[in-house]
Amino acid sequence: MCRTSTVSQGERGIMGACGHYTVIGYLPYMGYTISRLILTDEAQLLFFNSIAHFCFYFYEHNDWCLCPVMLCVRLSSTMGNTESVVVQKRLARFRPEERPVIEAVFNRLQAGAGGPPGASGKTPAGKTLTLEMLQDKSSMGSPAPDSMVRRVYQCMCSIDPGLAAPAASGKTSTSAVSGVGREQLIIFLADTLRGTAEERAPLIMAMSQRGAGAGAAMIVTCEQVAEFLQDLISAVVQILVHRGRLQGWKPERMGDGSRGVKLLADQMCSELKPSDQGGCDVSCLEDWIFRVSQVSVYLEMLVAEGLNVSLSGRPAPTLLPPCKETPWKELRCLLDLPTVMFLAPQLPDSAPWRLVFSTQLHGESFTRMVGGLAKRGPTLLLIKDTKGHVFGGFASHGWEVKPQFQGDSRCFLFTVFPRLRVYTATGYNQHFMYLNQNQQTMPNGLGMGGQHGYFGLWLDSDFGTGHSRARPKCTTYGSPQLSGEEDFTLDSMEVWAVGKPPEPEEGEEGEGKKSILDMDPEVQAMMEMAGKTLHSQGLREPEEDQEQ
Repeated sequence: MCRTSTVSQGERGIMGACGHYTVIGYLPYMGYTISRLILTDEAQLLFFNSIAHFCFYFYEHNDWCLCPVMLCVRLSSTMGNTESVVVQKRLARFRPEERPVIEAVFNRLQAGAGGPPGASGKTPAGKTLTLEMLQDKSSMGSPAPDSMVRRVYQCMCSIDPGLAAPAASGKTSTSAVSGVGREQLIIFLADTLRGTAEERAPLIMAMSQRGAGAGAAMIVTCEQVAEFLQDLISAVVQILVHRGRLQGWKPERMGDGSRGVKLLADQMCSELKPSDQGGCDVSCLEDWIFRVSQVSVYLEMLVAEGLNVSLSGRPAPTLLPPCKETPWKELRCLLDLPTVMFLAPQLPDSAPWRLVFSTQLHGESFTRMVGGLAKRGPTLLLIKDTKGHVFGGFASHGWEVKPQFQGDSRCFLFTVFPRLRVYTATGYNQHFMYLNQNQQTMPNGLGMGGQHGYFGLWLDSDFGTGHSRARPKCTTYGSPQLSGEEDFTLDSMEVWAVGKPPEPEEGEEGEGKKSILDMDPEVQAMMEMAGKTLHSQGLREPEEDQEQ
């Protein structure tokens, strides 16, 4: 070993950062150099200073002749010992096979955008994500609208990796200028994909304050939350279309989707419980997220699909029920995608939707409507009156023509326009469903809720008129007046079968059913012995097994 020459006092201090490497500098009192180190945090600097003092101790007591020590160490920021405790706890929420997927998102977003732009010149290359990277078509810019991408970026920038929450009021996150760091992205992914309502509330607070500035208070108005929800729902609908997850629905043959987005956002906001001053703080948002599950479902889908994070432990949610046997070419549907997204979770069973009656396709006929309702199982009725109001009801049972009430407490009434709302059973009475025809002493028509002459929803058997006499509220469902006027005129109507068809009753004849003679061979033999001719033998279709 050879001894180094003496260095000046100025060379013994800690030197500054230089490019990709950080020069720690000459060790005090020794004159030896440890240089060209990549430092990721303050802990590493303290670690190497400890080594320096350790070496100095032996040098003073043993008078070693030491050579200059040159260490060229590259410490990866993905190593567990270089990440904060907060990030490590967030990663622990994912399965072992999912963690590499989460950790790889940062590099993939940079690579997909062609690498970080060097416009500012203030941030070392590869250290942060920029807004332009998220807006890139290979990233979130393709399935999500730009307004939602900007909200997500603002939220990521506001996260304090030390606190794992958006920066407090009046404080500015340094990454708001330089971009989103790896730790901020991991915390954002963990809290949106595996977080609690308590952890998601500050994120939604930050996303609702788009363009609010650094001094924004930790409080938002219901209007700000509604604007955030409109962007979020629009992004989800766009993802469903972009990813081909429409389940047979045809948005181009359905109602106005933009109007449906606003109505659904308004419905979800109606569940907020703001303070007396009309604002919502973090605790208010936390309570809202806990009660309204769609908020977390939509946010999770936006992040997972928008950033293409595929996790084996949680498949993508199915927001639309399958739509089958619907003649879209001849139909202009009263529903839109956001309305279907809202109504589907209200139903007790998950089953394909089938259009069984439409005035556009089958004409204005009460008899044809009753035929569409018969033996279809649970159904969804949708009515539009001449004032533009759209409303309807869900029948949990198959309809039967009889002068008595039927159904159960799973039935409900709802409105689509001008407000999207659902009104469930109150328990006051059991007047859930009523369907009658060709009776002299009892009302003829279709009704749900209330009582004779004062139904929550009534469609007369002449099919042209109906009423919603529910002032102040329907006794059965607690619903207000659904139609534009108490006595309304029908504009159009649709009936959707939304459940499993009921099983045919025993002995019920129909397609594929056997004759009583086939079911009882002894009766058939006795008729042949008596010389009776079996006239139906040559008229019935041959059995399928006989054909084979």
